[in-house]
Amino acid sequence: MSRTALRICPLCEATCGLTLTIDGTRVTGARGDRDDVFSKGFICPKGASFGAVDGDPDRLRTPLVRRDGELREASWEEAFDAVAAGIRPVVERYGADSVGVVLGNPNVHTMAGGLYPPVLVGALRTRSLFTASTVDQMPKHVSSGLLFGDANAIPVPDLDRTDHLLLIGANPLESNGSLCTAPDFPGRLKALKARGGTLTVIDPRRTRTAQLADRHIGIRPGADALLLAAMAHVLFEEGLVDLGDLAPHVTGVGELAEALRDFTPDAVAGACDVPAADIRTLARELAAAPTAAVYGRIGSCTVPHGTLASWLVDVLNILTGNLDRPGGALFPQAATDRTPRPAGPGRGFALGRWHSRVSRHPEAKGELPLSALAEEIDTVTEEGEPVRALIAVAANPVLSAPDGDRLDKALDSLDFMVSVDPYLNETSRHAHVVLPPPPPAQSPHHDFAFNTLAVRNQVRYTRPAVPLEPGRMAETEILARLVLAVTGMHGADPAAVDAMVIDQTLGKAVQDLHSPVHGRDPEELAAQLGGDTGPERRLDMMLRLGPYGDGFGARPDGLNLTALLARPHGIDLGPLRPRLPQPLKTRSGKAELLPRPIADDLPRLREALRERADGLVLVGRRHLRSNNSWMHNVPALTGGTNRCTLHIHPEDAERLGVRDGAPVRVKGAGGEVTAPGEVTDSVRPGVVSLPHGWGHDRPGTRLRHAAADPGVNVNQLLDGSLLDPLSGNAVLNGVPVAVSALTAVPAPL
Repeated sequence: MSRTALRICPLCEATCGLTLTIDGTRVTGARGDRDDVFSKGFICPKGASFGAVDGDPDRLRTPLVRRDGELREASWEEAFDAVAAGIRPVVERYGADSVGVVLGNPNVHTMAGGLYPPVLVGALRTRSLFTASTVDQMPKHVSSGLLFGDANAIPVPDLDRTDHLLLIGANPLESNGSLCTAPDFPGRLKALKARGGTLTVIDPRRTRTAQLADRHIGIRPGADALLLAAMAHVLFEEGLVDLGDLAPHVTGVGELAEALRDFTPDAVAGACDVPAADIRTLARELAAAPTAAVYGRIGSCTVPHGTLASWLVDVLNILTGNLDRPGGALFPQAATDRTPRPAGPGRGFALGRWHSRVSRHPEAKGELPLSALAEEIDTVTEEGEPVRALIAVAANPVLSAPDGDRLDKALDSLDFMVSVDPYLNETSRHAHVVLPPPPPAQSPHHDFAFNTLAVRNQVRYTRPAVPLEPGRMAETEILARLVLAVTGMHGADPAAVDAMVIDQTLGKAVQDLHSPVHGRDPEELAAQLGGDTGPERRLDMMLRLGPYGDGFGARPDGLNLTALLARPHGIDLGPLRPRLPQPLKTRSGKAELLPRPIADDLPRLREALRERADGLVLVGRRHLRSNNSWMHNVPALTGGTNRCTLHIHPEDAERLGVRDGAPVRVKGAGGEVTAPGEVTDSVRPGVVSLPHGWGHDRPGTRLRHAAADPGVNVNQLLDGSLLDPLSGNAVLNGVPVAVSALTAVPAPL
């Protein structure tokens, strides 16, 4: 007999509520939860395919341990014995920095990924941390850190109340939103237009989002910061700057005006390939709108001036008075955020506290560039030990980082590698131990990261929809045991990890003058925690200490786990609200419009005024039915328009002799790939596009469907040398490439 269960979808950033149909222990269907307080029944193809993702037969069911050069099934005890025996000797002989940690995108989609990796990195005390952030959003973290003093204080557009939305480098109709958690992003954009608002899209591709827009600006890839700087220049030049209520909380307005003096619309027009008159119109419309929000995403992050572009997005929101006001861009307040502290100066945000060993890249937010991982493994210098062991959690950098071929070889040279991954993929195939988490239906879910980026404050939690199968281990326990194994505590009770975090957190809370539990007994507080598991107890603690929490009885009507469990469709905490100056943690206690690292990087942007692209440049693209490299093994999510083809404009195709469907060779600094050409006017002339996340043709994987239609790895065209210097983010868009037609006739698509 079938039954239903609620589940928050973990397959993209929209975090939609699902109602699963379950037969026995198998998920046989998924539909949108109409009573979900946030998504209200919306579902996309990924969510509808939850059962297929959950039940993928290629998911690993037991650990794998390398013996005699081959990965073979093993018990959990054998696997963790091998981890402890492989990692600890490296730490003890070469130091903690010789152990690298790589965290992939799926971590932020699981409860375990939100709770345990920070404990792992902190306990290991390694500075060799690499994450997917430096091939994605690190410029936004850095710009927020410099502007507001907190790298995680990222304003999001108030989609449901704004009158004017300007998107740059964002395609939410395909991505479902990113650094802006919004179920039914398409519906919200259509509602914006229905209430008389304006949607402007700046993108070198005529995406589905651009097709919906009132105005589409086909910018030259990589010129985002120049265009935004020119818009800010117009605001100053034409007297359109109006900070409104922001004025007491902002410093550096005059200095900013002087710093942007050279970026006139006429000066940037050639480099952007956008007429000066259009740039002025964009600025005037933004200033004239009753409320407005500028929102930039991966297309404006993964470019040579990604941090400057991310900074200028918020500069425009500030100069028009739209930061921190309804209808503009506001700071969300998640239920598990730390107890809000009174407004006032903070410690600020620092870059470059340490550097990578080989190329001396500065750290950003505690991370080194993922592009530098291969050289940190395979290059010997006098500056300390190379990375000799690697812990990869939900990461596939062979496909997601530049020059996967080099990284592929480097991983083979490691003394030891452990991978936490449900698949034997292009990266985990190198591991000495693979620890597979269970399918998502067998795991609890709460969105720690995405609720800090949500367009409406709310909180939801779902327990596992299906009990753990025999032989499986909960992902939370896997990561807790991993912490113990690599820090010299192998064999201890994994519950000790949660207990340690609870003790430390409550111990600090009772000493904090601003905490609702100041002066109380931490042991007495710990005894009050509810929940059936250590992770649930930690969630209950965070809820109680958070901005809406009950403060362990100090606020009787406040939030705790018991109250949340009683509301299975979630609790609506209301629309985003103005919060300044509380989120500001700069040393001045104000939003600092022209931080020194930004000012020091502006000369590099001035040099770009003289640059003109010769030949073709490459941009990436996403698809509604995929999420990076981890969904191409699900038949329901591949095929149709979700193909790995090279988009090329008809004018360029005719000039180069490229025929629709015929093979095309693409060469870049890091190598070359061959893909079917797809002639389309959805890209502007001079631009070609390959999707991200493909290239499933390496031996030794167990991804049968993906291997049957592998596509090509777009990141192999990059050699890893192009980075945004402030953030260390890889430059993935606007990269020069050479394209040539091949004579062979391909099989029909």
